[in-house]
Amino acid sequence: MTEPRSGRQLRIVAGDYEADIASIGASLRALRFRGRDLVVPFEADEVRPGYRGAVLAPWPNRVVDGRYSFAGEEHQLPLTEPARGHALHGLVCWLDFAVREVADDAVVLAAVIVPQAGYPFHVEVQVEYRLDARGLHQRVTGRNLGADAAPWGTGPHPYLTAGPSLRLADARSVQATSSGTQRVDDWMLELPASAVLTVTADRLSPIVLESVDAHPEWDFRTPRVIGDTFIDHAFTGLTRDVAGAAAVRLRSASGEGVEMVWDAGCPWVQVHTADTPDADTSRRGLAVEPMTCPPDVFNSGTDLVVLQPGAEHAASWSIRGI
Repeated sequence: MTEPRSGRQLRIVAGDYEADIASIGASLRALRFRGRDLVVPFEADEVRPGYRGAVLAPWPNRVVDGRYSFAGEEHQLPLTEPARGHALHGLVCWLDFAVREVADDAVVLAAVIVPQAGYPFHVEVQVEYRLDARGLHQRVTGRNLGADAAPWGTGPHPYLTAGPSLRLADARSVQATSSGTQRVDDWMLELPASAVLTVTADRLSPIVLESVDAHPEWDFRTPRVIGDTFIDHAFTGLTRDVAGAAAVRLRSASGEGVEMVWDAGCPWVQVHTADTPDADTSRRGLAVEPMTCPPDVFNSGTDLVVLQPGAEHAASWSIRGI
């Protein structure tokens, strides 16, 4: 039988939650709470649009110009964001992950990054999805299989939605319904970040980390409606609870919404209002991407994880309905 374009399909269920996982990129294809979508879904037999739900590794976000130096060696990555001239979102998003474990409420997938031009390191990536009464929990582990230390970073790429549920067939072009809107403009965002990494307007290359006090348009520490604000920035200086968790919350006018939570293993979060040139797809979900490091980490070295031979590093986050 012909396999769907997004790979092998896995469904997990627990309590009020159900999730669909696709093996290409170990992608979160859909997540529902009491029948309401918490992420913008895509079809099983569809080439995943816009990194929707993909795992980002061995780096999230961009490596500027695809060039970096590590351990005294210069490297050039393929430019996978050609319009801006960057290497975008790592190397595993189009790998077909093998399924290692399957249960009613959990799956574990794995893929191996083989040494290659631009990233001559040997790293296994394992992704676990687990559902329980508190939502979806995802854990990504990088394990160095090689003899040399390897640079590493990771994060997810879900597009959160606080609007009414989407029919999968309509996920690319969704009209507002009587129960609400599908655009981020009308949703209320709580983003507890005190600092934002400014970027160039043309290439989104990092410039400097600044206080959001200097950029009130990106200050969502007090929840407020997003409106027509454009966001495609990395934030840090996160307010955390007594357990060390940070949370981004998104609510519709009805009060329903979605929350994403992560621990101190991800000191950064990228937020993007998903602006596209096509009015039918633009601003239909809010990308919220907890990250172990900022954009262009292979050059800045800020919060870079260095995996020693045989070592591993794990990061995790959760999504739940509110």
